[in-house]
Amino acid sequence: MSRAGFSLAAYLTYVRGGHRIKDLPTRPDGPLIWVHAETAAQARALAGTCARLKQHRPEICVMFSGTHPDHEEVTCLTLPEERLTSCESFVSALAPDVLLWAGQNLRPALLHACRLRGVKMIALGAEDRIWSSNAPRWMPDPTHAALNLFDRIYTTTEAAVRRLRRLGLPPTKARRGGPLLDVQPPLPSDDRTREELATQIAGRPVWLACHLCASEIGDVLQAYRQSVRLAHRLLLIVVPEDETEADKILASAAQAKLRLCLWDQGETLDENTQVLVTEGPEDLGLWYRLSPLVFLGGSLVPGVGGHDPFEAATLGGAILYGPNIGNHLGAYSQLVEAGAARIVTDADSLATAVSHLVAPDLAAAMARAGWDVISSGAELVDTVISDICDHLDEKGA
Repeated sequence: MSRAGFSLAAYLTYVRGGHRIKDLPTRPDGPLIWVHAETAAQARALAGTCARLKQHRPEICVMFSGTHPDHEEVTCLTLPEERLTSCESFVSALAPDVLLWAGQNLRPALLHACRLRGVKMIALGAEDRIWSSNAPRWMPDPTHAALNLFDRIYTTTEAAVRRLRRLGLPPTKARRGGPLLDVQPPLPSDDRTREELATQIAGRPVWLACHLCASEIGDVLQAYRQSVRLAHRLLLIVVPEDETEADKILASAAQAKLRLCLWDQGETLDENTQVLVTEGPEDLGLWYRLSPLVFLGGSLVPGVGGHDPFEAATLGGAILYGPNIGNHLGAYSQLVEAGAARIVTDADSLATAVSHLVAPDLAAAMARAGWDVISSGAELVDTVISDICDHLDEKGA
């Protein structure tokens, strides 16, 4: 027996026994995908993947364990204790066709029970960091053998692939798949309106400040005043987060003594317009398509947590953002690492970034980097969906 096989056998001996679960999960009819996620971001991303999968195979049912997305229609599972009998009875009752696992904390007994049942097991979003399990320290580490139970492990980086191969996983199992992203479909826009506005803008540099809170408009307008000294034809488009912020933002913009176009009041953009102000985000898909440079609000002030940057990156925006983005930290980190997003902290740093990035080639380079991140995540989703569909076809499910 190999060392890895011995470590798993020792662990399974250690966790043998357990209680048969009284309230076993009820299996729905049809093919079943079981999704396990450790973080909210992973859960949202996998929920999006499963939503796309159901477009191909509407008969599929999805159940979540661990952290689940915040949707009323999600069916959640409570995992059994990490005891062999408990895990085997749980998996036997659930009888999933596929397990999608996101997270670096492994449950060797549960995964072993899945392998005995013939479940297709795919790990996603594996990072270049230590894998863990609940095995005691005096026992041979079973994580290497537990990883070998997966049919395929998709990592976020090449470094993560190398880590898995050092652990003894064959190249056929460990592959770079890109980041696990929660990317929604691009926001829609009216093509005719976009073409008309593009003609009116006629090559002017454009900067979009969207999802703005009223307390951020002062910094944005101050940054615009500084930036327009270097880019005299610069057009700023201001989009409040919602109607509750719009009145205060409109009042501040009116007091700024800049030449305004009040879009929702039917005013027309012209060559002299400095700031176009909307009353809400209803046409945000249009503004993203017209603006190569985007500042995402709700990030300069505490308490909001920022907004999803993939919404802008999907439509080709170079992204600026403030320091308060705790709700989407992982997404921003991925874009920053790729060179697609840049942090600002106040009006002065925002003005500096805008003055630098209104140059079309620089904004385009950031936008391309963002699109590379988005497309790599989309490629992973396509690969996983194809893998699952092939497996279900082979089973005749």
